[in-house]
Amino acid sequence: MIFAIIDIETTGGSPKTSKITEIAVIKHDGNKILDRFVTLLNPEMPIPEFIVRLTGINDQMVENAPRFFEIAKEFLSFTEDCIFVAHNVGFDYGMIRQEFKRLGFDYRSKHLCTVRSSRFVIPGHDSYSLGKLSRSLGISINGRHRAEGDAAATADLFTILMKQDSKGLQTFIQEDLNPKVLNPNLDLEALEEIPDRVGIYKFYNEFSQLIYVGKSKHIRKRIDQHLKNTKTVKGLQLIKEIQRIDYELTGSELIALMYESNLVKEHRPIYNTALKKNLFPYALIKFYNESNYLNLSVISSSKVNELDALTYFSTKKDATNYLSNLCEIYELCQKFCNTYLTDSACFNYNIKKCKGACIKEELAEEYNLRVLESIERFKTDGLSYFLIGIGREKSEKSIVLIEDGQYRGYGFIPYFESKKNPHTWKRFLTLEENNRDTKSILSVFLRQNPSANKVPL
Repeated sequence: MIFAIIDIETTGGSPKTSKITEIAVIKHDGNKILDRFVTLLNPEMPIPEFIVRLTGINDQMVENAPRFFEIAKEFLSFTEDCIFVAHNVGFDYGMIRQEFKRLGFDYRSKHLCTVRSSRFVIPGHDSYSLGKLSRSLGISINGRHRAEGDAAATADLFTILMKQDSKGLQTFIQEDLNPKVLNPNLDLEALEEIPDRVGIYKFYNEFSQLIYVGKSKHIRKRIDQHLKNTKTVKGLQLIKEIQRIDYELTGSELIALMYESNLVKEHRPIYNTALKKNLFPYALIKFYNESNYLNLSVISSSKVNELDALTYFSTKKDATNYLSNLCEIYELCQKFCNTYLTDSACFNYNIKKCKGACIKEELAEEYNLRVLESIERFKTDGLSYFLIGIGREKSEKSIVLIEDGQYRGYGFIPYFESKKNPHTWKRFLTLEENNRDTKSILSVFLRQNPSANKVPL
């Protein structure tokens, strides 16, 4: 396996509006450097002053340099059958793909990012930028922000990663989508425009029927995973049917969860089998025992009235772990949290982490106050407030309205509106149905985000 370690300098940060001014390719066999190819390139456009200050490359230096189309064939020949490697590979790979696209050629290669793989192979560094990571590892860079200097430093880093964990490193090799297995009418150029941000995405078939709805913190990455899933019959079938993809950014992950849930309920897409099932089969409840001590217990959510459920869990293990954490933080009794079955003192009492409610050494009134405090963080009963989150862009905030303990809807407000009376925000809302699933999603979100920004009404 041969690797082409690549670094480029450009006129800017956008593949669509920028061009390459310098390229360096270092061939590497996993142990040592085999060969290198380095050249300045004439971008056929002025180089901005701030780029000149950063790289030292100016218009005079590239005036007589070859243009990309003049070295394109040599680049393809030099990197043939190589894995494309770069530090933050998305940028370098995207820029080179765009240069080839201008020539009418669809350049694709297996690729590997040394930023992502470094976080896995050598964890614990304060920064994984090339400059700071190189200093931390003792790698000298002869020519920072020049293609050859940065490519050489990346090659030294790559050597370290290969020696540390060559098998682990190879799991980070990525492949592009294979157009041959996709629906021939799927617009791949439109797909490349989808941002890798928080939102929901929708798959449609040739009859414009909605066949799948999904949500993700990184929708582009998640869509790519769907389109590369050729290992299952269902995955292949879905890929063949997807003719159009729509998406909506939500900024807030909570809004994405709520929106996805309601879209599935409304349209019942045939491939959303997971959301047709109960996402949260376990519920946390409270009750008083015969001695008036407040107990917490996890039971099947199907056996609970939704008004009695404090919060929900997707697995029994998650629920047990959560209760164990509550016992630790609030010094609750394992016996009364049903995590330790006994007729006498719980284990935590013996190690002085329980104050003795299990054997009535602690008064029920005192113990119950701590239990109520422990569950206050995710209670919504009767409360009215807005949850404020990240917007779809910097100029706005996302809002979710909880009114009288019920989910009412979501919206987005201009940033300047966030300083005004919250009662005026209601005009920005998209009203939505409150149901068992939205209650579950909200409950889990509040449990997992105890410091969520709440503005009371």
